[in-house]
Amino acid sequence: MQTYIFPQRSAWPSILQRPSIDHESLETTVDTILRDVKLNGDNAIKKYAALFDGVAVENTLVDETEFAEAKSSVNEELKNAINLAKENITLFHERQQTQPEMIETMPGVFCWRKNVAIEKVGLYIPGGSAPLFSTLLMLGIPARIAGSREIIVCTPSDKNGKINPVILYVADLLGLKKVYKIGGVQAIGAMAYGTETVPQVSKIFGPGNQYVTCAKQLINKQGVAIDMPAGPSEVAVYADETAHPAFVAADLLSQAEHGADSQVLLVAKTEAFIEVVKQAIYSQLQNLERKNIAEKALQNSSFIVMKDTNEAFGLLNEYAPEHLIIASDDAEALAGLVVNAGSVFIGHYSPESVGDYASGTNHTLPTNSFAKAYSGVSLDSFVKKITFQQLTKEGLVNIGTAVEQMATAEGLQAHKEAVSIRLNEILKK
Repeated sequence: MQTYIFPQRSAWPSILQRPSIDHESLETTVDTILRDVKLNGDNAIKKYAALFDGVAVENTLVDETEFAEAKSSVNEELKNAINLAKENITLFHERQQTQPEMIETMPGVFCWRKNVAIEKVGLYIPGGSAPLFSTLLMLGIPARIAGSREIIVCTPSDKNGKINPVILYVADLLGLKKVYKIGGVQAIGAMAYGTETVPQVSKIFGPGNQYVTCAKQLINKQGVAIDMPAGPSEVAVYADETAHPAFVAADLLSQAEHGADSQVLLVAKTEAFIEVVKQAIYSQLQNLERKNIAEKALQNSSFIVMKDTNEAFGLLNEYAPEHLIIASDDAEALAGLVVNAGSVFIGHYSPESVGDYASGTNHTLPTNSFAKAYSGVSLDSFVKKITFQQLTKEGLVNIGTAVEQMATAEGLQAHKEAVSIRLNEILKK
């Protein structure tokens, strides 16, 4: 953990740099796998499952027996917790639905916009050391509400060819039956191109490591839509003298345990506060099962002292964190200074964990400063917004001359004639 005291603005880019690997080498590796999946389908998927995950998978599609086994193995307390989260996430996303509003822009000219579900979507659910069943709630629920006709789920299995039972329980709870035991880059390729068993989709959702993120970006260049570039998890915390050091330490560790390539950032008003937080981190770290992972993530992380509040939020907006926690008695007012963040957690009793699981907001968020231009997943992510217009004869007469003049000015005669031929028929009657 590096500590910086009142850094100059010129130093911000180096301080705020995310952990990364050789992008050229990364793209070469990922592109090779994607090409193989595109050409060889299921055979390539099985090859990479054996190579990367050490598992021989004959049937990648989960069957009903596996769903039933998963349902019986999840304890009731966890089922109740999942149901609570499901209700909150459903409520929050249902309220995002809108009805078409017809606008008469001038007499006889009617325009409106309608939400239409993306028909085929693919959901990537990370497995590995932390099977993120919560991500399936975050993606499957809005996909269902939007009305997507076909929802494909890909998630890696363990070395015994089994998917985490809680992931399968959530899939069954949401009525998602097309669940495939495929992880990593090959899962993105399978959904992007389709294979003998995996249907091709129009848009792919879900977070992942740098390989998965790179795969999504590459298939996006090839015309397959993605939700956003969502890579390794990150959190930034702003804490003033009213913050609780133990709370702040816990929030930083909650992200650090995600993965060795995760990053946490603390912006505080005094070096003394940072030192107290460091002691709390060390104390809490000893009790974490994922201690080694968190320790590695902390090596990528920075603690920064910023005396001026406006400058502190200037730095945070430049960082554009996936998650931003404002630990202050004035958190509600300070939230007004935020312009770049995936999701904001206001006050001492709003830990980032609640957004990860059960508050109702979506936890699939832009990372790596993409929050400057991207939003997190919402109901809108699963729909296309199609515009419609309808003109009466009166409407065409009212607008026609303007269109003729503009088309003529651009030198597009056929555009003009498409209006003129109609106007001539209307006006001669």
